Amino acid sequence: MKAFLILEDGTVFEGIQIGADREVISEIVFNTSMAGYLEVLTDPSYAGQAVCMTYPLIGNYGICSEDMESGRPWPDGFIVRELSRIPSNFRCDKTIQQFLEENGVPGIAGIDTRALTKLLREKGTMNGMITTNEAYDRDAILPKLKAYTTGRVVERVTCAEKYEVKGSAALGDNGPISGSAVYTGEQEKKPTLVRKLNGRGKRVALLDLGMKRNIAVSLAQRGIDVTVYPAMTQAAEILADRPDGIMLSNGPGDPKECTEIIKEIRKLYDAQVPVFAICLGHQLMALATGADTYKLKYGHRGGNHPVKDLETGRVYISSQNHGYVVDMDTLDAAVAVPAFVNANDGTCEGLSYVGKNIFTVQYHPEACPGPQDSGYLFDRFIRMMEVGKNA
Repeated sequence: MKAFLILEDGTVFEGIQIGADREVISEIVFNTSMAGYLEVLTDPSYAGQAVCMTYPLIGNYGICSEDMESGRPWPDGFIVRELSRIPSNFRCDKTIQQFLEENGVPGIAGIDTRALTKLLREKGTMNGMITTNEAYDRDAILPKLKAYTTGRVVERVTCAEKYEVKGSAALGDNGPISGSAVYTGEQEKKPTLVRKLNGRGKRVALLDLGMKRNIAVSLAQRGIDVTVYPAMTQAAEILADRPDGIMLSNGPGDPKECTEIIKEIRKLYDAQVPVFAICLGHQLMALATGADTYKLKYGHRGGNHPVKDLETGRVYISSQNHGYVVDMDTLDAAVAVPAFVNANDGTCEGLSYVGKNIFTVQYHPEACPGPQDSGYLFDRFIRMMEVGKNA
């Protein structure tokens, strides 16, 4: 069946329909990862967006359910050059076509994704419609595209209630991580512990703003007990549980839409508890302390973005998924200073908070399938909790 991608500038791409047969309007973004399409599909940060994969062949290893970052796919639509309908992988549960159909995600294949990506880079992120209606009225559709906004999507993707992920391994100074905390079955964001090993006894409060599961798993593998809280949880409730540290997760949408959450994060900033924030959490902490954010022309999405540590000069390859960044020109040097910058465009990739046990990064240290260059940040957070000062 024919399918069409109509962009708000009037450009139309014609391809073939994949996934669910339904019409959708969404923000069109692109991801440059060469692998990990399942993790992309199940990342809550893509709520309100349709994703174009720049790698030309998607689905060749099928769907491996245990690799999912949440209990369902979140993008509004999926755009690829070629969809593999015959996967080859011993871990494969189903094809990507089946996965998209079962979860009601529409898509389009067979278009020139290079041309689409180039267009988005030149003109900036645009809204678009995926439709199978060959009699579409472009003039009637364009005003609808221009009017679309992602809205307040954090409330849609966060967990419904507080739950726990128990630490499952002891991580020595130089020893390997053993044991694992994983998620199985049909439960949304409900963890199943594989085996319990000696934990460090530390407890982390993790605010779920659209959390990828591997954030909690990365902590649990290091012997940390994690309590996950819904995004709208009051700071007083979190602090009343007396956590050793607080994590603010990734998530979707414009950070400035999260006005009530920002107020609570300010209270967490004022508390004397170590804080580690990533992605949306990083942006919200900056907003809570007086800085500003702005929207990038086309965002950073993929598993191959270089970030530079300003203290050491070392460059790490990182996994990223964001359309907004902290404006470093609005930082109060008495509150926070840049710690990492993007090696491509010089934008803010991390902050260190002056006189506080708080550091934040824009990228994803829990990255799966990779790269995992930045996993050491979880160890830094643990050391911060142990010694009670910046490590």
